[in-house]
Amino acid sequence: MTTISIRLDDDDKKELEEMCADMGMNISTFYMIYTKKALRDRCIPFEVAAPVESFYSDANVRQIKKADKQLKSGHVVKKSIEELEEIANE
Repeated sequence: MTTISIRLDDDDKKELEEMCADMGMNISTFYMIYTKKALRDRCIPFEVAAPVESFYSDANVRQIKKADKQLKSGHVVKKSIEELEEIANE
């Protein structure tokens, strides 16, 4: 047997301990089950994915560059909160 140490946020560890206790196991058993499943299936036993639309998507980067260009060229529209609320209520 080998010992593996991991770092967890204190709150996450406490919550995981409580969840495992509700299932009648401890964290060590939880990780053993996780490991056996990953080895048996030869994959991570849950989906790992990046968000479909990240902040740095091509579309957002283009929009940011466009806004930056407009700002630098002085093409800025200034509106007060009241004016923006008026527009929103139209």
